[in-house]
Amino acid sequence: MATEPQASALATQIHPDTRIGSVHLTVRDLSRSRDFYERVLGLQVAERDSGALSFSAAGGPALIELHGDTAAPPLDPRATGLFHQALLMPTRRDLALALGRVAQARWPLSGASDHLVSEALYLSDPDGNGIEIYRDRPREQWPRRSGTIEMATLPLDLDDLIGELTGGEAIAEGAPAAATIGHVHLQVAELRDVEAFYSGVLGFDVIVRTYPGALFVSAGGYHHHIGLNTWRSAGSPPPLAGAVGLRLYEVLVPDADELDRVLARIAEAGIAAEAREDGAFVRDPSGNGVLLRKA
Repeated sequence: MATEPQASALATQIHPDTRIGSVHLTVRDLSRSRDFYERVLGLQVAERDSGALSFSAAGGPALIELHGDTAAPPLDPRATGLFHQALLMPTRRDLALALGRVAQARWPLSGASDHLVSEALYLSDPDGNGIEIYRDRPREQWPRRSGTIEMATLPLDLDDLIGELTGGEAIAEGAPAAATIGHVHLQVAELRDVEAFYSGVLGFDVIVRTYPGALFVSAGGYHHHIGLNTWRSAGSPPPLAGAVGLRLYEVLVPDADELDRVLARIAEAGIAAEAREDGAFVRDPSGNGVLLRKA
């Protein structure tokens, strides 16, 4: 069991403009994955000098980076790691177009849900890495009870969603330029330790506790930037070294001063941080890799 981080005596609320950056994954067959992320998700690809593939929406910043390793152990669905990465579409029509791309590619959905604050489609890439494609309802429409955001998992009416498109409308090949990684959802071994890390040390606000076995945290009043659950991974160790799945995800803070404040809290909590040219790398108590850097 990981040692619980000590809460910092420093101010612990992370900057409200903090957001999620790119998600880095290991896959076994880069060519197969490239086809999926381009054809099914509509992302554009660029090749890194390292041999990794970087995917963006209409030439914007990197959203997903894939590293290929034909010898990588397969994804362990019960280990800690990625539950899903979540592509946020700017409008409901863009979500309908994303559904059309998935349908045209004949790629199966694993779910479709109305979460009250958002509408979401769920699927997996060829290696089993989970993906959510969603759109947010306007914040003023988010339901609240006693000042707390309410979320639920209700069936999403796909016919109503696809009705956003006019009859005979061509499905756009690419995801919209404004698409971002809206949140990541992680599998963790235990909730108490990860809450102490993400809220007590990094400074995210706990937003939703009403899902059994799960916790949702965010910056700036968002419904969640990071989801954490033990549904399949309670008590589990991290995956095998080099396995298919999550390598790291980025937490982007707005400036160097805020990065320094977060890193000071990490140091005070006695958590090891690896300095990198673009920020600092840490692992949460369940072994999930987090790269902290300025946007």
